[in-house]
Amino acid sequence: MYSEQPEHAGHGPAWRNLLVTEYQVIKEEQKVRIGFRDNLLYVTLAAVTAVIVAAAQAKATLLLLALPPVCVILGWTYLVNDEKISAIGRYIRTDLGPRLVAGLDAEAANGTAGPDGANREPFGWERTHRGDARRRSRKLIQCLVDLSTFCLVPLGGLALFWLDGNQGAAVLAASVVEALAIVVLAWQILVYAAPFRVGDGGTTTSPGP
Repeated sequence: MYSEQPEHAGHGPAWRNLLVTEYQVIKEEQKVRIGFRDNLLYVTLAAVTAVIVAAAQAKATLLLLALPPVCVILGWTYLVNDEKISAIGRYIRTDLGPRLVAGLDAEAANGTAGPDGANREPFGWERTHRGDARRRSRKLIQCLVDLSTFCLVPLGGLALFWLDGNQGAAVLAASVVEALAIVVLAWQILVYAAPFRVGDGGTTTSPGP
């Protein structure tokens, strides 16, 4: 007569399948976020170009004040998505993967796992792609690209606005507030990018996760 032994909590095929399903779901979210994040660079460049062309055609430096809000909003959205992409990878490496290994080890100890059940690291790409010797330089370059796109360009627009010298006090005060917002964004980009840190705690600012 067939009898099935109850699975230990956290182990067994059902638990393993649940972890694999979770991996598939969060990898899909990561893929969507990567596409959205990378497209934000092109959207920002298009918006910046439109504002600069409009300001040049109208010969009105006042229009350049539209650059900081656009760049700060899009830059912050970019940064938030970048952090979530990295958080997903970090979760897989430090939580989901080890839990799956523990379950496979338990199955192997009980004699219920296949010959390759234990002693294999799942989701190995999550660690392998981080071992590239040029990863540090890529992170630094990407950080510079992010700072240039979202911070240096709007600061340049503000500099041209200030050099014009024919602006009212209220508009000038608004431009100073915009400059402070850009500085805060630049600080956050440096904090999140951590271009000189390559451990599991850092974020990924290269085109991949």
